[in-house]
Amino acid sequence: MIKRNLEKELIKDSKEFPVLAVIGPRQSGKTTLTRAVFANHKYVSLENPINREFARSAPVDFFKRYKNEYGIILDEIQNVPELLSFIQGFVDENKKPGEFILTGSQNFLINEAISQTLAGRISIHTLLPLSIEELKQSKLIQEKDAAQIILQGQYPGLYDVKRNFSRWYINYIQTYVERDVRLIKNIVDLSMFQKFMRLCAGRIGQILNVVSLSNDLGVSTQTVKEWLSILEQSYIVFLLQPHFNNFGKRLIKSPKLYFYDTGLACSLLGINTDQDLQNHYIYGNLFESFIISDLFKKYYNKGLRPAIYFWRDSAGHEVDCILENGLKLSRIEIKSTSTINSSVFSGLDYWNSIAKGDDNSYLVYSGDDSYKRGKANVVSWRDLSLYL
Repeated sequence: MIKRNLEKELIKDSKEFPVLAVIGPRQSGKTTLTRAVFANHKYVSLENPINREFARSAPVDFFKRYKNEYGIILDEIQNVPELLSFIQGFVDENKKPGEFILTGSQNFLINEAISQTLAGRISIHTLLPLSIEELKQSKLIQEKDAAQIILQGQYPGLYDVKRNFSRWYINYIQTYVERDVRLIKNIVDLSMFQKFMRLCAGRIGQILNVVSLSNDLGVSTQTVKEWLSILEQSYIVFLLQPHFNNFGKRLIKSPKLYFYDTGLACSLLGINTDQDLQNHYIYGNLFESFIISDLFKKYYNKGLRPAIYFWRDSAGHEVDCILENGLKLSRIEIKSTSTINSSVFSGLDYWNSIAKGDDNSYLVYSGDDSYKRGKANVVSWRDLSLYL
């Protein structure tokens, strides 16, 4: 088993909260992690139709049958959200820490139900695919360059055993569209939704333009917004919001579109080899998505809410990523190049010239060496967790 950094937070919170939830995309390792950390709990998958029917028709008998002295893991709780009301009753009566462990693949469905029933009783954690740090700790990337990891993606199942990842992603996308998308919203034309996913992959790292997507698909802007919400709720994409600072210029106010897993984006774009990837026009944007999603993982693995933004003004000056820690801002430029020259610092230099910034600037690139250069820290993608 690949050791996950979220494990420490789960163990800590299981001593304080009666209910823990681990949410995230399918195949991110939620089941493996919770069963390893809470090995004495009874495990029940609510993906199993027999278990689902039992839980819905006779919830009291269901818990008598499955909950042992340590507790119970309910996998994919969004399939039977009615159980949350019964869990609330158990919790209010017993107040036993770490008794109920829930997992879920739909952020919206599980959070909506939790907000109504388990507020104040639950600790919610997000588990995304493997981080660069987790891959390093498991010695899975020593001989690989950034392009190979971007293409393969970071779902744990692609590293546990040797798999044909191109075929794995095709099956993942098909299963996701046919099962999860319909669970969130009844979309009649699933082939059109898959086309929408491919169009989103082609816009990775770009300012979100709902009208452009609407025109390319031939659907309404409202439909595009609803479909984007589905991709967000199921942890396929995320929208990076702009950071606002009073620099006396009009700032871009629209978010940028990224994928949590670059392997999935590559599959949607039909990119199947690392050579094709490095020659592709979108490689720089995929590398940017790879790094920014890894920063999200770092926050989530520590049980923190990500405070990650980008900055761009109407004149086109931009900093790819801003990390906000109170009044402290870390500025990050992300470049897919493996060599460094002065031109790659232009965004950071402009920010520092108008904001009078300190030395808290970083340039992350696809090379292997990390070092100081002028007012910026040059950081290899491999060393991201050591600096940021």
